[in-house]
Amino acid sequence: MEPIGAWPLNILDELARHGLAPKPDTPPALLREQISDLYRYEIRQLRDRCRAGEFTTRALPARVVELRKRYVLLSIPVERWLALP
Repeated sequence: MEPIGAWPLNILDELARHGLAPKPDTPPALLREQISDLYRYEIRQLRDRCRAGEFTTRALPARVVELRKRYVLLSIPVERWLALP
C-alpha cells in the first residue's frame, strides 16, 4: 500500500485488513471508532457461537485472544497512529 498523507504504512496496512482506506484528512478517531464497532460485532458473534454450542466455554478465552490479535490498533492510543514510523 502506498503512503497517504501523514498515515504510516504499518497503520494503513492494519486499517486495510479491516476494509478501511483513509484519506489524508480522515480523522484517526473516526477510524478507531469504526474498528471498535467491528471488534464488538465480532466479539458478540464469538459469544453467540459459544452459546450455540459451536465450541466450549473453555475454548472461548483462546478465541478471544486470537480475535484481539487481529485488532492490534485498538491497543495503540489513537493519538499515536500518525506518529508511528
